[in-house]
Amino acid sequence: MPKLNLDRLFKYHRPHGTQPDRYARLREAAKTYAATIAELTPESPEQTLAIRCVHQASMHANSAIAVNEPDAETDQWTPPTT
Repeated sequence: MPKLNLDRLFKYHRPHGTQPDRYARLREAAKTYAATIAELTPESPEQTLAIRCVHQASMHANSAIAVNEPDAETDQWTPPTT
């Protein structure tokens, strides 16, 4: 199993290029979906879990961009390896 690049996973990745726009688009899409869940389902533990899962998916999608694209400062990409 490949070794995880913990430095890459836990460093700050300054947004650059089209990243800020893509982050915003992903957040807006997740917010819309979460609002739809809230509108169409009764308040319940399942509703809360569904909305939390959408939030988690949004965070992982943004992380996919930050962790897996080259950094602006170095223009180098070091894979985090999972």
